[in-house]
Amino acid sequence: MPTPKSVRLALALPLFACVAAQSQTAAHIEMTKVESRSASRTIPLTAELQPYLQTDIEARVPGYVVKMLVDRGSVVHRGQLLVQLSAPEMSAQTNATDSALHQAEAEVAQAQAQAAAAASMYARLQEAAKTPGAVAGNELEQAEKQKEAAASLVESRRAAVRSAKSKLQATKDMESYLNVIAPFDGTITDRFVHPGIMVDAGGHTPLLKLQQISHLRLVVPVPESYVGSIAKGRSVTFHVPARPGKSYSGKIARVPNALDQQNRTMMAELDVFNTDKTLAPGMYPTVDWPVGSNDNALYVPITSVVTTTERTFVITVVNGRAHWVNVRKGATAGEQVAIRGEVSDGQAVVKRATDEIREGSAI
Repeated sequence: MPTPKSVRLALALPLFACVAAQSQTAAHIEMTKVESRSASRTIPLTAELQPYLQTDIEARVPGYVVKMLVDRGSVVHRGQLLVQLSAPEMSAQTNATDSALHQAEAEVAQAQAQAAAAASMYARLQEAAKTPGAVAGNELEQAEKQKEAAASLVESRRAAVRSAKSKLQATKDMESYLNVIAPFDGTITDRFVHPGIMVDAGGHTPLLKLQQISHLRLVVPVPESYVGSIAKGRSVTFHVPARPGKSYSGKIARVPNALDQQNRTMMAELDVFNTDKTLAPGMYPTVDWPVGSNDNALYVPITSVVTTTERTFVITVVNGRAHWVNVRKGATAGEQVAIRGEVSDGQAVVKRATDEIREGSAI
């Protein structure tokens, strides 16, 4: 028969074991702190690089290609001569217009001489008319009319000279188009003609393709659900498959404020400066597009949030005991999740929480 002492010992052993288990559990509870940081995150979007400026270089006048001074890959500057054309009939037209100008200038000189003679004759008759009966009245009037007619003829010849000068300038301008020049700084990315070929003005076949690749446009199709995150001037990071491990950046410069009706995206444009020439038009970069708010949010490890059928909570410590605090979960960022509730930045919470850690239990 067990003695009273042995009965008390038997009853105390489970109690000691429970306390020891609780002490051991409390000793192994790992704590972490609530962190406050930006709530923004990024999503990958496929974009396209395009030249900032591009054009097909075409002939403005018909002619034969005499010389190609550039080729594919040539770096050119604004005003640089690219192609020389030849049009002999245009040179003949310029010479004819120049001759017409010289003829008009000679006619002006002749008209001026006639006007000077008429003016001199009128002046002599006018002086002689001061003596009564020396000059008939109609003779003086006739001299005056001849003087006015000669002056009008001079003005007419001068107008002809101005017209001839305009025509000569126009033909010279047309002839200058035989020298095809670059409209802006860039790189020749394609060539379509060779010396000897006849080209037409405004024809369907361009001479060259010129693109500005030192400054690029990054066109990003932003889904409708994320257009609220577009902010002009914001810097965005992107990567290209051709340069693994290297990051590039551009700034949001142009926003159309309209969605594409087919794919429901907004084509935002970023300015990218390709100073090292490692990027090229036609590449399809992956853009780390920022979404979400720029305001700070509270983050805890995903394991710190307990979700049951009744509530979602984290476990804090108040006076050495567990305290369940109801929270709402937000976006995840790696191994952490944003929460909202009666918690503050820097507050300690259980890192690996579970509903087995009861409210009020010792921690």
